[in-house]
This record gives sequence, C-alpha cells and structure tokens, in this order.
Amino acid sequence: MPDKFSSETRSHIMSSIRSKNTKPEMMVRSALWKLGLRYRIHFKLPGKPDIVFNKQKIVIFIDGCFWHKCPECFKPPKSNTKYWKPKLQRNVERDRINTKKLKNMDWIVLRFWEHEVKNDLERVINSIVKLHNNNSCKNYSPE
Repeated sequence: MPDKFSSETRSHIMSSIRSKNTKPEMMVRSALWKLGLRYRIHFKLPGKPDIVFNKQKIVIFIDGCFWHKCPECFKPPKSNTKYWKPKLQRNVERDRINTKKLKNMDWIVLRFWEHEVKNDLERVINSIVKLHNNNSCKNYSPE
C-alpha cells in the first residue's frame, strides 16, 4: 500500500518524533521527582537509559510501542516495509543486547512499554519505588 504522504513530508513527520524527553518518559520522571526520588538522565550507559539511579544501579527504559515492537499494540507499517521491518527488528535486537550488557555490568534493568505508563502510571511508579527502596537498603553502610 503506498504512503499517503510524499517522501519529503513523511521524512519531516518522522524527524519530528522525539527520542528523548517523550511524554511517557516525562510522566514517569515527574512522578518520581514528586516522590522525592532523584535520578540521572542522559547517563552514558549501553542503550542510553531514560532514567538512572546510579547508587542503586537501576536503569529504566520507557520503550515506545511502535519503535520497540510492543507485543500488545504494535501494528506494522503498511508502506515501505522493506525499510521498516529490518529497522524495527534491529531496535528489538539492540534492546536485547543492551539489556544483557547492563546486566553483565550488575545493573538492574527495568523496561516499561509506553502504553503501560499511559494506562497505569501508578503501577509503574510503585514497581520502581519498591525496587529503589529495596536496593537503597542494600547499598547503605553506616560509618
């Protein structure tokens, strides 16, 4: 099925999609900040995690349902499939490799789908807070 937009228009549309500071990412960051949890962003680690708790060695990724092929809501593009199919598959494979690298570096990796954040932010935040608090105790050493 041909694209309803010209290649120039489609290119412009796709270039305007954010890779950082997306709405779901900002929702999670805002909720964590309001709870008093401080984190790092744009931290240099494999996969460029969206949120990093350095002391607890926890990284969080908020994966877009389209870009990372969510098993629940991904709908493959109908046009330019020769480009999109391998592109999106590379994203999925890169996620798997980066998760493995981080785990080998003793990081705890949490991944949430965009729709999970939008549909049940409270559950997402509760799972992050619980893990954060459990790991804060382990890394505490009285002086």
